[in-house]
Amino acid sequence: MKLIPILPDGDGWAALKILLGGMLGMMVAMGIGRFVFTPVLPLMQRDLGMTHSVAGWLAGLNYLGYLAGAIACSVYPRLIRNQFFAGSSLFLSLATTIFMAGTTSVFWWGGMRLIAGFVSAILFIVIVAEVNEALTRQGYSHWIGSLYGGIGLGIVLSGLLVPQFDKLGGWGPAWIGMGIVACFLALAGILLGRKKEFIPPVTIHKTKSEAAIKKLWLLAVAYFLEGFGYIVSATFIVAIIAATPGLEKFAPYSWVAVGVAAVLSTVFWPSVARRTSYRNALVWAYVIQAAGIAVSIYADTVAEVFFAAIAFGGTFLGIVALTLAEGTRRTEGKGKATAILTACFGIGQVLGPIVAGVLADFKSGFTLPLAIAVTSVGLGAICTIFDIEFKK
Repeated sequence: MKLIPILPDGDGWAALKILLGGMLGMMVAMGIGRFVFTPVLPLMQRDLGMTHSVAGWLAGLNYLGYLAGAIACSVYPRLIRNQFFAGSSLFLSLATTIFMAGTTSVFWWGGMRLIAGFVSAILFIVIVAEVNEALTRQGYSHWIGSLYGGIGLGIVLSGLLVPQFDKLGGWGPAWIGMGIVACFLALAGILLGRKKEFIPPVTIHKTKSEAAIKKLWLLAVAYFLEGFGYIVSATFIVAIIAATPGLEKFAPYSWVAVGVAAVLSTVFWPSVARRTSYRNALVWAYVIQAAGIAVSIYADTVAEVFFAAIAFGGTFLGIVALTLAEGTRRTEGKGKATAILTACFGIGQVLGPIVAGVLADFKSGFTLPLAIAVTSVGLGAICTIFDIEFKK
């Protein structure tokens, strides 16, 4: 079944339905399937005694899968239009979330997080490609930034619900409960966008000019550095706050703050980019994110914790939206740009949590890992400043 219906030209309501369906898909694939590990992690550490190193490796495997999925879409772009592959990816995303509760084996956890990462990349790229195509056909391409708000909504939902599922028995019910919630969201997303007629398959051609891809290299380096730096907070921020004396009860709600800020950021940063420039917007997003990570190193008050959460949540999806939009502009709409940039982002995400987890156990804390994350994000800002391919 095709995911994008054929719509009458200028049908704003139908375009909105496609956007909302895509946002629900992002909630399932990314907000829950990928990021629910963050609020559940402190429960697993509390109930099972999981070390930071193990947590880092599990997160790293998830992002390794994400990298593999992005590379697969880059090398075999026809996968983006393969509906059976997309449907199977959705099923695996739901199944691996629920079945995380079915074992205490690190081996099986690692395998499921690896698969979850792979299918989340597939679903992310498929949803971006199809929703962008549908909105463009209707003349609503300026709405595309809102699509990434679905990730933030998934984060908000997990931050609110995981503590409630925790009351039912700890880490296991949290995984199962969020998996069931994801099933309902996926069904709603499918029903919302279903029509009788659908767009025929589109042939994706390789980029004619290698020069277009070369224009991405410094943007891709900055995106790699962002992936390496932001993922330390994305993986460990709730666990860090949960381990801070006096702030334990605020830990799950810091994740809600991250999600709310993330939703708003997908509208805020594109607006800043249109009023100033994409370069300026990206630089400011990098700087604010670095400041938030720096504050989290020594945060011991509620105000500092929520500043760190909002600075992180309010920038990482904005950076995603701005970077992918800029990459698409430079390659004149070639769909391969999303896959290439996502792959670079994915490499950073694989390395970040592994390095952070090992160093956190070795140094008995997150001071050094967070300092490295601040440096990485700061270097991303510097790369952006010196990237001459941005429009003047």
